[in-house]
Amino acid sequence: MGNQVEKLTHLNYKEVPTADPTGMDRDEGPRIGVSYIFSNDDDDLEQQQDSVHDLGGEHPALQPYDPQLHEVECSVYYRDECIYQKSFSEEDTLPEEGDEGGGGHLSTYTPENLLNRCKPGDLVEFVCQAQYPHWVVYVGDFQVVHLHRLEVVNSFLTDASQGRRGRIANQLYRYKPLSPAVVVRNALEQVGCKDRDLSWRNSECFAAWCRYGKREFKIGGELRIGKQPYRLQIRLGDKRSHTLEFQSLEDLIMEKRRNDQIGRAAVIQELSSHLQAAEEEEEEEEDHHHPGAQTAVE
Repeated sequence: MGNQVEKLTHLNYKEVPTADPTGMDRDEGPRIGVSYIFSNDDDDLEQQQDSVHDLGGEHPALQPYDPQLHEVECSVYYRDECIYQKSFSEEDTLPEEGDEGGGGHLSTYTPENLLNRCKPGDLVEFVCQAQYPHWVVYVGDFQVVHLHRLEVVNSFLTDASQGRRGRIANQLYRYKPLSPAVVVRNALEQVGCKDRDLSWRNSECFAAWCRYGKREFKIGGELRIGKQPYRLQIRLGDKRSHTLEFQSLEDLIMEKRRNDQIGRAAVIQELSSHLQAAEEEEEEEEDHHHPGAQTAVE
């Protein structure tokens, strides 16, 4: 089979093997080595989203974009090391240069405002309600390189934004970055690459590869065998979290992006339904094994 992976689609979280719902990872022996991909290639879906703009239409019932309202707070771990974190809590994030307090790196700006903030080698994440985030690499002179519609292209930042607000996304991944000159070179060398020659499944993987140079961001960059070393910890609020496990960073990013696309409220609703169903099943099992307890409650 090599690095091939069968895409499996799950309608809800109840069908997915997870870690402990409290967010604590208990090592209780080997886990089944399966890679779960929750959506098709999101670049294809981004084309459908883009068609709304191309046709001059508007997304129904769009609200003013508020990152804390629409985005999912989460952390990504490789074994015990945190390699990605999106958090609005000042305690969990390092303040960005020029910002007071933590979480300032998640503020969003208009494309025109971003031009005054970007430096060559920066990663920019464009965000919008009900759309996949779109990542680009700023290469200077108001231009970016990004994976768009299954091709790596060079565009003006304002054109790549398609009217969406964006943020400099250098602080989300915690890998050590390459030098700005190398990041820009990595991006420019891939311009024109498309279709079957692509080594990245989405714009985020491409941009992150340019900045950090890690093969884990590439398609098939990791062998999907054995224990699942990656964990996506999703915050539900009130100090509660839920953890999903993956065999590759590529698969985890696909699920993280799906969460960004459907939005915070939908993710919390999915997880709440899953956790409630799991709790009800546990109660039924306990009642079955201890009928006397059920009678006492009644």
